[in-house]
Order: sequence, then structure tokens, then C-alpha cells
Amino acid sequence: MTDPNATSLAAISSSFADIVARAAPAVVSVHSHRLRASGFVWKPGLVVTADEALAEDGEISVKLADGAERAARIAGRDHTTDVALLRVDTGSIAAATLSPTVPALGSLALVVAAERGAPTASLAMVSLVGERWRSLRGGEIDARLELDVRLRHSHQGGLAVDASGNAVGMAVQGPRRVLVIPTATIERVAARLESHGRIARGYLGLGLQPVRLDEGVGAMVMNVDKQGPAAAAGIRQGDIIIGFNDEKLTGVRALARTLGPDSVGSVVDVSVRRAGEPVQFKLTVGERPEA
Repeated sequence: MTDPNATSLAAISSSFADIVARAAPAVVSVHSHRLRASGFVWKPGLVVTADEALAEDGEISVKLADGAERAARIAGRDHTTDVALLRVDTGSIAAATLSPTVPALGSLALVVAAERGAPTASLAMVSLVGERWRSLRGGEIDARLELDVRLRHSHQGGLAVDASGNAVGMAVQGPRRVLVIPTATIERVAARLESHGRIARGYLGLGLQPVRLDEGVGAMVMNVDKQGPAAAAGIRQGDIIIGFNDEKLTGVRALARTLGPDSVGSVVDVSVRRAGEPVQFKLTVGERPEA
């Protein structure tokens, strides 16, 4: 007599093996300097990988699922969202099909990565599902997804796939947990990297220090870039910013969060206290220089 539990387990196992087999052809190995990572074909000729797993310099090579090893170059990288884009001859390898699906809390998932070109798979549980958030470096991530799984450095950049076979994002190592950079973030950031090579960030040209005021929080101007937008607007060292675009300032970090890609070129109203007196400025947000 056949054990029904064994039959169910075999069906689950077969289902997971099929999911991995369908995802693996698009997954690649990335070798940069002395670091190894994973990635996946996003479009013909373009591979997405984890920015954190890439070396800052040196040659880069990509090993495809068909065994071919090709030289690659960085098309663009965004430290704030951990998304990097590589240009490489991907041959006839089909691109991964990314899904906007957000997996349910407690559901099972797989991380499909590569080790020196050979596909790997790890079973995980979705341990946290949350709303849009900002990384410690200020990048906007469209959903908070965490996986309960052990992730090798060389598997960062692999595909996170739900139990239905949907590739829901890219697995990366966070400060304390394995995170999934969701599809929506990858599509948005990779598209900008493909067309512009970088993600523009707003720039005021100010060094700010939070200060406590009787009526709330302010930001004292500690230094001013003489060639920056704030200097052009007339803001000086020692001024205290108390408002931004007709809203009270709630903190320096909150101000930094408003300086996303869409802020570049916009004209904003800045409320300042100078020697105890209120002063208003109009400032055109610039583009943050590359480091």
C-alpha cells in the first residue's frame, strides 16, 4: 500500500524541482575581481545583479547557464537599492520573466542562484512582508520582503521565486536578514540605469546638522557648497532651515528623502531662520555629483 504522505511529499518535491528547472536558465554567475555573485538575464544583453556583491573596480566576467563565459561591463549601478546592471553578450539565453506578485507571509519560496555557472537552489520561508520603505542609503524599495534562509555571498543577485513559480525579485544580504529587492524596484531602477547609467539624486549643496527648537526641529547649515544650488539661492552657513515646500521640517533624514530622482530641476521653497528672523528662499534642486 502506498503511503499518501510520501506521495504528497514527492509531489511537492517534484513541483519545486520543476520551478528551479524553469528559472535556472536565466540565472548566471558573476565574477568581479575576487568577488563572486549571481545574477539573471533581465533583457537580451543585460544582466541584473546585486550591487553590494560587485567589486568597485577590476574586470568582470559572467558565466551563463549554457557554460559560456563572457566579459561584462557595468552599465550602471545604484548603491541605494542594491541594483546593478551589466552589459554582456547573453547569446540565445532567454530573459527571466519577473512577476509583480508579492508573496504571502509564511509562504514558501526558493532562491535560484548559481555557483561558478552551476545552478543552485535554496528553500526559504517568507518571514516578513511590509510596505514600501527606504534603505539605509536612501533608496526607495517598493515592498519590504524578508526570507528565512541562509544566503552565501556568491548567491546574492539570484532570483527569489515563490511556490507558484513566479520570480518575485532578487535575493540580497541585508544588515540582519536576507532581503528581496522586489520586481517593481528592479524594473524601475534597471530601466534608468539602462538609459542613463546612474540614478540621479537631488542635491542642495548643504551640510546639515539637526537642532532642537522651541517649536520643533530644524536643520542648521554647517557648510555650503559654493557651487551648489543653495549658495546660488542665497542660503548661508549658520542659517537654520525650519520648513521645506510650505511644510515644517521634521528632520534631516526626512528632508533627504524628498531628494529622489524626480526632485532634480524642481523649484522648492525653503524657510530659514537667520539671526532669529524668518527668511524665505526659492531653490532649484540640482543633481548630486558622482562620488
